[in-house]
Amino acid sequence: MGETTGLLPDPPIRCRDFGIGAIGAGFIMADVQLDAYRRAGFTVRALASRTGERAAEVARRWDIPTVHATPEELIEDEQVEILDIAYPPHLQPDLIRRALRQPHIKGILAQKPFALSLADAQALVEEAEAAGKTLSINQNMRYDQSMRVLRQLIDRGELGEIVTATIDMRAVPHWQPFLADYGRLTLLNMSIHHLDVLRFLLGEPVDVYTAARTDPRTPFAHTDGVVVSTIRFESGALAVSLDDVWTGPVDQGVDSDTGIRWRVEGTDGLAQGTIGWPDYPDGSPSTLRYSSKNTGGSWVEPTWSTCWFPDAFAGVMEQLQYAVARGERPALDARDNLRTMALVEAAYRSLAEHRAVPLAEFL
Repeated sequence: MGETTGLLPDPPIRCRDFGIGAIGAGFIMADVQLDAYRRAGFTVRALASRTGERAAEVARRWDIPTVHATPEELIEDEQVEILDIAYPPHLQPDLIRRALRQPHIKGILAQKPFALSLADAQALVEEAEAAGKTLSINQNMRYDQSMRVLRQLIDRGELGEIVTATIDMRAVPHWQPFLADYGRLTLLNMSIHHLDVLRFLLGEPVDVYTAARTDPRTPFAHTDGVVVSTIRFESGALAVSLDDVWTGPVDQGVDSDTGIRWRVEGTDGLAQGTIGWPDYPDGSPSTLRYSSKNTGGSWVEPTWSTCWFPDAFAGVMEQLQYAVARGERPALDARDNLRTMALVEAAYRSLAEHRAVPLAEFL
């Protein structure tokens, strides 16, 4: 493999010891997470959702033995050791709090955002720590294969000191109906992926400047449709996240060019690639290629066969199971995620006040 020796796009599965109770039967659970769990050999013991018929249908599809009438009933099921919540953000805090009171639940995996505000998220983290429960947040882009390999290249100095980074998303999300009630759209529900993974790659931000316009396709009221955020990091790196949820009139029959592309430049090299999400369910692996002083200035392109959707979600569940087994903080720790939530809040304040907002205003 030459310069690709030792790069690991997917982490090993070190722990499968705990039974999972899954809340939610929508796309992300039914088509992605449960698929990943079966491939990785995790045990899902129970399922519940808002609609009993849908929950029963998904349970049959994935051979899950127990279907509960309500999420609350599932949380009280003593065979559930890891609670996995894929539910709207405004409904998650009450479920998390109920789970914190159950002695049989050892760990909780919550979808991001796990609350609608930084203050609510902070309260949940403190309550989980007081209860001695492991709370982890499903920031699954950190387990995308290209992002993991890129982080390994950065860590071993292939690119030198990072100067700039960009994430350029041109894709039309499927906005769930409940988002119409939030008053917050792209930053909280899509940009959060990219803002978090930039933290994963580059460290802690200093400040953020965000501009936005409405998306012509989205029918409900919103301010943050198409969003551009510029972030300065403590390391000196400068990053831009562009979330173009319009991407042209592709839904109106016009050919377009959807995709997620990223690029990172350093003093000793550069890397660029794609995230293989927009063509789901057909599935394409994310890509990465890099050139550096260590490669003699030539491009090197590691490859893999796994995809962000669904394969990355095995790593997300594994890091929680492993942390519970060892009594350690998970890699996707909820307390760390408060810094991503703070970055989202800073971006909204920047949008409202037309200025760069320091993270120190929130942390």
